[in-house]
Amino acid sequence: MQSENNTNFLEMKKGIHPEKYRLVAFKDMSNEHVFITKSAANAKETIEVNGVQYPLFKLEISNTSHPFYTGKVKLVDTAGRVDKYRTRYQKHLDIVNSNKKK
Repeated sequence: MQSENNTNFLEMKKGIHPEKYRLVAFKDMSNEHVFITKSAANAKETIEVNGVQYPLFKLEISNTSHPFYTGKVKLVDTAGRVDKYRTRYQKHLDIVNSNKKK
């Protein structure tokens, strides 16, 4: 599409984007880091930051705790997922190793 001054730009599709953006506090639960940005995310809880109440959206991981951004190798185990994976993978390795011995 082109505007009146003949420069190229893309228009957003009508009717598919949220109408109500507001400031929301996002909290990384692994390190308690809180940041505020505009969002349309639904939040049931609120948090006070610098004397202002914001809707609170809890995150399991963010750029302040993710190994890619921090440069630290740290496993974030959410509800035992890592342990379940290791157990499942170990069973697979045991089967493969027992087949090699035969």
